[in-house]
Parts: sequence; structure tokens; C-alpha cells
Amino acid sequence: MFLRAPEAHSRSFIKAVSWRILGSIDTFVISYFVTGKLVFAASIASVETFTKIILFYGHERAWGMVPWGRADKAADAKPAAPVTTPTPVAGH
Repeated sequence: MFLRAPEAHSRSFIKAVSWRILGSIDTFVISYFVTGKLVFAASIASVETFTKIILFYGHERAWGMVPWGRADKAADAKPAAPVTTPTPVAGH
């Protein structure tokens, strides 16, 4: 893959699938409420399941590269070097 993240690809993929199952149920319910037709609701939920697994997987891998807000990356951070001012030379 073109992105490097601190977790396995299989973990990102399983997270994407489990999230999509929940999301697809939500989409199905909303689609049925809006259209009133089970066939339309099922077709909408089916299509978006696959597209959103792919989108979530890429999103998850990209965020895995961002160290901001991660406790494991805060421990790895090195403290900044102290700021020093030049010492004046006598007679100048």
C-alpha cells in the first residue's frame, strides 16, 4: 500500500467492515423511511456498503500517519533544544 500506518492492514480492513455494517443498517433504515420501498432501501444500502468500506480504509490509513493527538507518539517526541543567547565578549 502507498501509506504507512502503525497498525496492520488487516486491522484497518476489519475496522472498516465492522463500521460499514453499522453504517449500512443506518442507511437502510433512513432509505426505507425516505422512499417507503424495501427494494430501493436495500439497493442503496448495498452499493454504499462497498464504496464506503474503501473510503474508510483509506481514511483510516491516512490518519494512522498523523501523530497529532496520539498518546503513543507523545512519548516518542523529543524535547526541544534549549534556546541559548550568545555570551558577550569582554571589550566589544
